[in-house]
Amino acid sequence: MRDPHDIIIRPIISEKTYGQAEAFNSYTFVVSPKASKPEISDAIEAIFDGVKVSNVNTMNRKGKTKRDRRSGRTNKRPDTKRAIITLSEGEIELYSS
Repeated sequence: MRDPHDIIIRPIISEKTYGQAEAFNSYTFVVSPKASKPEISDAIEAIFDGVKVSNVNTMNRKGKTKRDRRSGRTNKRPDTKRAIITLSEGEIELYSS
């Protein structure tokens, strides 16, 4: 089994994800592109104590192609995989002030 911190890369913190966390008890993370849904679920439960995952939805997002204004070259931002995790028990403290 891989290390849970190799599967879960970082949380996505934005106004939209903050609203989802309050309304639906779901959190969004950037995950490893090769991670499966059971691996993601196990990694979240291992990293955060007292949390029970009920659902995992994943999406693969293509990176944008950006054009340099001076030279006209195009560069591509990296592709990412995101996971929306819905919890049945517990809460994750990501938005501490």
